[in-house]
Amino acid sequence: MKKIVTAVIIVCMVFCLAQAGYAEDSAKQDSLKKLTRGAINVLTGWVELPKTMNEVSVDQNLLTGLTVGFGKGLGMLVMRTAAGLYEVATFPFPFPEDYAPVIEPESVFTKEE
Repeated sequence: MKKIVTAVIIVCMVFCLAQAGYAEDSAKQDSLKKLTRGAINVLTGWVELPKTMNEVSVDQNLLTGLTVGFGKGLGMLVMRTAAGLYEVATFPFPFPEDYAPVIEPESVFTKEE
C-alpha cells in the first residue's frame, strides 16, 4: 500500500511540475493560489462547524444554534473540505474558468460580501 501511495504522489508531482513548466507566469501564480486555497480549505474545513453554530446562536437562540446550526455547520464542513480536496487535486488545470474558487467565500475566514 505504501508503494502505491508513493508512486501516485511521485506521478502527480512529475505531472504538476511538467504542467507548471509550460504555463505562463500568471497562470503559475493562479494555479499556486488555487492549490493554496484548496489546502487551506482542507485543513480548516472543520472550523465551519463551530462558526456556523455560533452564527445561528447569535442570530436566533442557543437551542437553534446547537441543533440547526450543528446541521448547517456539518454540511458546510463537508462542502468546504470536499471543495478543498477538489482544488488541490485539480490545481494545475484552469477550471473552473481562470482558477476561480469553487465555493464562496474562498475560505472559512473570509467574510461574505
